Amino acid sequence: MPRPNTAQLAYGSATVVFSTAALLLLSRTTTTLGIIAISVAGLLIGVLVVVAVPVRRKTPAVPQPSVPAQRAPRNTEIRVPAVHAGAGADTRIGS
Repeated sequence: MPRPNTAQLAYGSATVVFSTAALLLLSRTTTTLGIIAISVAGLLIGVLVVVAVPVRRKTPAVPQPSVPAQRAPRNTEIRVPAVHAGAGADTRIGS
C-alpha cells in the first residue's frame, strides 16, 4: 500500500479528533472501558477516511529535449504597406 499523502493524513486526523469528541459528547460515557471503545471507534473511522480519500496520481513527465528545437518564423512573407490614394486623386486634371 502506498504511503498516504498530506491531504489524506489531514482529513484522517481531523476525522479522528472530531468523531471521537462527538461520540464522547453524545454517549455521555464516564467509564474507562467506554472511553477506550469510543477512542478506538474514532481511530477506525479516521483510518477509513484516509483509505477512502482519492489519491491524486502524478502524470508521468514527458522528457524534454536537451537542445531546444529551432522555431520556424511565424510569418515568412514580407508585407509592404499599400499606398492609399486620397479622395479625388484620379479626377485631377494635370497642367
